[in-house]
Amino acid sequence: MSRAPIDITSTADRPLLGILLMLGFCAVIPFADALAKLLGAEFPLLQLVAVRFATQVLLFVPMALIAGAVLFPSRRIVGLTLLRAMLQIAGLLLMFSALRVLPLADAVAIAFVMPFIMLILGRFFLNEEVGRRRLIACAVGFAGTLMVVQPSFATAGWAALLPIGVAFSFAFFMVVTRAMSREIDPLALQAASGLLALPLVAPLMLFPVAEVAPLVGWLPADGGQIWLFVALGVSGSIGHLLMTWSLKYAPSATLAPMQYLEIPMATLLGFFMFRDLPNGLAALGIAVTIAAGLYIVLRERAVSRAAPSSSPPSPSFPPPSPPEA
Repeated sequence: MSRAPIDITSTADRPLLGILLMLGFCAVIPFADALAKLLGAEFPLLQLVAVRFATQVLLFVPMALIAGAVLFPSRRIVGLTLLRAMLQIAGLLLMFSALRVLPLADAVAIAFVMPFIMLILGRFFLNEEVGRRRLIACAVGFAGTLMVVQPSFATAGWAALLPIGVAFSFAFFMVVTRAMSREIDPLALQAASGLLALPLVAPLMLFPVAEVAPLVGWLPADGGQIWLFVALGVSGSIGHLLMTWSLKYAPSATLAPMQYLEIPMATLLGFFMFRDLPNGLAALGIAVTIAAGLYIVLRERAVSRAAPSSSPPSPSFPPPSPPEA
């Protein structure tokens, strides 16, 4: 007997479930980033990326097939999924590179410039209205990001700017994800992304490993390190799925404030695992960035409530989502 396909068109909101899923994401993803920082000190960065996508394939492809999901429902979805996979590879690679030299909390906080980038993308690519107050909030949030960058730049040099590249990569990643969100189930999307991303990075494991800051190649891991790799792959894959699923059950305006909990979580993990804490200027910059981001969220909510009920709701981006391991 054939299994009924997954219904991906359901729009019924379940805000509490959506919030719980987003809180799960905020708890899991900093842990995945911390593992990437730990392993990135000894292993090639693309080895971490390859393990991340291999785990995603092993976890989600069987689940999606058992659930009756269609992984590639159209040529358009294939093309968008490939683009999404390439953007995710770029974002993960930049984030893992940043984590080699930056404290965990600083790298995550700098990457939170992404919601401001997405607001600008919405203005120029989707013709969304962006008012003066939101533009000012963007400028303030970016200033807060620069306050976090400044002490990191003094110690790590140009590598301190890597999380800004992460933010750009994942801003476009979220735009592509949003364009696909009504046409493919979240579980199927994760499975399809892994299937297309893994062949892009796996051949690079055949290259020789450089002695300093290795990027490509493969190094064998011992027993304890193998379990760290497993934890990295599972936590990164599941965290991303939790975030994608949360958007199915709650509006982005409801979920966006929750995601800023990722920064204090990263700060705590950075302290307990690496004894890293942001200095005074960086801590102030993190507070400014969070305040500006929350203002944008609240402003979006106020504009949405003030809109005439007869008008169709304008599309909104998913909540800010710096890259997960």
